[in-house]
Amino acid sequence: MLAQTLIFLVTTAGDLLVLALLLRFILQWARAPARNQLTLFLAALTDFMVRPARRVIPGWWGLDFATLMLAWLIAVLEVWIVLTIKGYQPGSTTGTAIVALGTLGALAGLNLIRLAIYIVMAAILAQAILSWVQPYSTLMPLLSTVTRPFLRAFQKRVPTIANVDLAPFIVLIICQLLLAVPLVWLEATVGRLL
Repeated sequence: MLAQTLIFLVTTAGDLLVLALLLRFILQWARAPARNQLTLFLAALTDFMVRPARRVIPGWWGLDFATLMLAWLIAVLEVWIVLTIKGYQPGSTTGTAIVALGTLGALAGLNLIRLAIYIVMAAILAQAILSWVQPYSTLMPLLSTVTRPFLRAFQKRVPTIANVDLAPFIVLIICQLLLAVPLVWLEATVGRLL
């Protein structure tokens, strides 16, 4: 019971911090406006880590890789703590610490991919709901900036039906398929290495 509570607390705190860092990275990648409440909140929440990390990890192509690297490192730490609480000793079954570190890194990377897919899904759902309820909300430009790269390819090819854009439904289905098939298979494959 205590172990489950500790795992819940570690995964909740870790995922929230990773989610904040990933969202910060995605907003920068999508070139979202820098002066909105969400961007300012994420900057205030994560600047204590990101600013020192930028001195060590440079950005390339206009992207802040320090933020992405911090998200991955926190995900690695989260996976390691959870496995330690469960009683696993990474590296004991395979015999090498390098394989154990690689496995932890791969599991953390898969967690980052999962959380990024959840961010895309949440942005698409929020944009769809706001477009029906309050289309002139101040969040709409931000959501549009985040979802545009994912929706654009389908909006060009899939016609609207009765003024309803089907691209968000298609992207949501693809996201669900990515979560259900390749991610589960990859996690199972990597998990066997422990």
